[in-house]
Amino acid sequence: MATFPAIRTASAPIRRSVPPSVETSLTLFPAAAPNGSSEPGRASPPPPADGRSLKPADELVGIAHLAASSRLSEAKRGTEYFVLPVRSILNRCDSPRVPFGWTVNPYRGCEFGCKYCYARYTHEYMELDGGDFERKIYVKGNATALVARDLRERKIWGEHIAIGTATDPYQPAEQEYQVTQSILKEMAAYDGLSVSITTKSNRVVRDIELLKEIARRSSLSINLSVTTVSARLARLLEPRAPRPDLRLAAVRRLRDAGIDAGVLAMPIVPGITDDEEDLDALACAARAAGAMWFAGHVLFLMPSALKQFIPFIETKFPKLARRYKETYVANGNAPETYRHEISSRVERLRRKYGFDVRPDRSGSDARAWRTPQMSLALGTQAQEDTPELPNFPGLPRVEKKISAG
Repeated sequence: MATFPAIRTASAPIRRSVPPSVETSLTLFPAAAPNGSSEPGRASPPPPADGRSLKPADELVGIAHLAASSRLSEAKRGTEYFVLPVRSILNRCDSPRVPFGWTVNPYRGCEFGCKYCYARYTHEYMELDGGDFERKIYVKGNATALVARDLRERKIWGEHIAIGTATDPYQPAEQEYQVTQSILKEMAAYDGLSVSITTKSNRVVRDIELLKEIARRSSLSINLSVTTVSARLARLLEPRAPRPDLRLAAVRRLRDAGIDAGVLAMPIVPGITDDEEDLDALACAARAAGAMWFAGHVLFLMPSALKQFIPFIETKFPKLARRYKETYVANGNAPETYRHEISSRVERLRRKYGFDVRPDRSGSDARAWRTPQMSLALGTQAQEDTPELPNFPGLPRVEKKISAG
């Protein structure tokens, strides 16, 4: 696997010494050999969709009715695009598990088609199958006027706004519809906001000048999601997302522009991207790109995502299929012991490469107005109340082999 050289500066900051840690074997999946990094051919488009809704139109209500009545804007690359009428762009989030009060998702559905994507369930709200998540993209209409109204009227002051929590704000649709850009233009007119953007796309650098203006007036952080430095493996897991090296190059561009940016290794996929060498290469690459922070959480599968992911594992990683079924079908999450082991592994990498900065959510950034205490749990798991599944000690070593096709 290709690795990146560690950053060396003329005068490195003084850091406290950290005692060496002993690597423990993971308790859920067999240890896996490093992945290759050869580049496969172009990704094929998703299979054609086979229907707008799971129910007759006259039985649909709410968002499902709006989706069914949305006009088809265009169809290309095997994907259909619809303009979705919505009532607001800023959406309230009351979950205690996340460090933000408001979310913005300019699109419903995501063309990147990540095999593990938890957000597939959001298509089910529109009475669509989760498999249509990358085939039917809903573009939120009238976004400029709606976000302008929301920023004026909603009680957002003192609360964080997270852009891209369910779908990628810089997916291919953004090149055509520019909904994300229109939202950012409105935010750039305000002082004292607290905003973050999470994306897998290097397209974010298109808006660097706009992001610099937001960062000048408000608190802004950009998260680039990168699961592996292996281009071949990334193409399997995230078929239509930009290559990992392009995402890391975007981190460098953002940092060179003075914008706070870091890398999220999310999700860490058991038996596939959790290898010590793989994660070390990713953390090293993030540091070389100038990332300010590095975090990683273990894969979580909602039922709609599980329905897509298990057949993928059976086809591409058949030796892991039984473990996934035993572990995820009943619970949707990895055992707590495994999650803690991965958290410790990520934390060791954070210390090794000097990732001692976290995205500011505390209000200490003078550009954010009275932001409440909200710390992003970097390198730790939030699902502490999840029942623990049995450990799997003494599992044989299985070499990961990426199937062709």
